[in-house]
Amino acid sequence: MSEIVETEAGDARITWHEAKRARLVLAASHGAGGGIEARDLQALAAALPAHGVTVALVEQPWRVAGKKVAPAPKTLDTGWRGVWPALAGPGLPVISAGRSAGARVACRTAAELGAHAVLALSFPLHPPGKPEKSRAEELLGAGVPTLVVQGGNDPFGRPAEFPQCAYDLVEVPYGDHGFAVPKRAEITQERALEILTGAVREWVASLG
Repeated sequence: MSEIVETEAGDARITWHEAKRARLVLAASHGAGGGIEARDLQALAAALPAHGVTVALVEQPWRVAGKKVAPAPKTLDTGWRGVWPALAGPGLPVISAGRSAGARVACRTAAELGAHAVLALSFPLHPPGKPEKSRAEELLGAGVPTLVVQGGNDPFGRPAEFPQCAYDLVEVPYGDHGFAVPKRAEITQERALEILTGAVREWVASLG
């Protein structure tokens, strides 16, 4: 089921994957270069409802409007704030999630929106090849329990580059920024996504 939600940045779209006996909502948005068809978002939408987690995949207004390029971070935050009342509508705790640019939005807005926790998929710690331009402050400033799931070969930040701090980090071996694994890798693409969904499932269960 999908619904259009008006925000100050334009119309956003939420696609709901509902759990029968939901105890949490995991709301996830996409990155700056793609939409909710991303393999990690689709894998979570398929896997989590059976475990009591309703998954809400959020398309930012720029995607709904058919634009090719994401707007400034401030505008992304505005869009996310605008959909939050609908995400909280079921009356359940909401985990704020996203991949890449969407992960940054989730971290920046978690405290003010009252997010139960943050799931950061492929957090872009720095632009490729520019480790000096770190965005660690956004991640460290989330202020709620946070899980980072990162590909082992992500050019936007490999797991070893992340600062040691009060968040959980799970590596998907061989994965790139989209969690794609090369054919020569020792694990299959299917296994990579199983690692991702399994880690998220266990972490969500630990949140209580």
